[in-house]
Amino acid sequence: INGESGISGQMITFASNGGTAAGYLATPKSGSGPGVIVLQEYWGLVPHIRDVADRFAAEGFIALAPDLYHGNSATHPDEAVRLMMAMTVAQTEKDLSGAAAVLKAKSSTARIGSVGLCMGGSLAMLAATLNPEYGACITFYGANARIKPDFSRLNCPVLGLFGATDDYITPQATGKMATEIEAAGGARDFHTYAGAGHAFFNDSRPEAYKNPPPRMPGSERWHFCASS
Repeated sequence: INGESGISGQMITFASNGGTAAGYLATPKSGSGPGVIVLQEYWGLVPHIRDVADRFAAEGFIALAPDLYHGNSATHPDEAVRLMMAMTVAQTEKDLSGAAAVLKAKSSTARIGSVGLCMGGSLAMLAATLNPEYGACITFYGANARIKPDFSRLNCPVLGLFGATDDYITPQATGKMATEIEAAGGARDFHTYAGAGHAFFNDSRPEAYKNPPPRMPGSERWHFCASS
């Protein structure tokens, strides 16, 4: 999914285990489609993440990006780390479950999908272990020591997209993750791209973005939940 989407979503609120949470909802022009949850990098619900949701909507998906920092975001790495460390896994699990309920009600398919980048890549896998409604999961260079999905509870296949020169999640770490998923009985399809580092998909960061981005393994991957 690349380029201008021509879609502009909106902020919504939704129930989160007795409380409320917010998120950015992008809907295709047709008004319906498969549901996909889009999970933020450690910067927060910043314009890039909203744009990724819009791009999914342009491809025919209903995309919801929950605001896991509850109104906060960062532009400097130190601030992003502070926000990430303040985020509790327990509250995040509640927000993910609430977002899944919203998507399930709107989705044109029986199951929904999760996609996340960096921190969100780990959260995408966590989400897929929390709810049987997930039919597929995509993790872009997802690794976070505080987020440890129980792969024995994985409800769907995981598509992993990684960079060969990533200093945060190295090929060795990627291999370890693949082994853990397989050992737990899960299915995975991992791809590592030569010359790509961390955050290679983030076109709002010229120092990280690989232009053009690596070709994804088949256009059908982006319709991973269309037939779920």
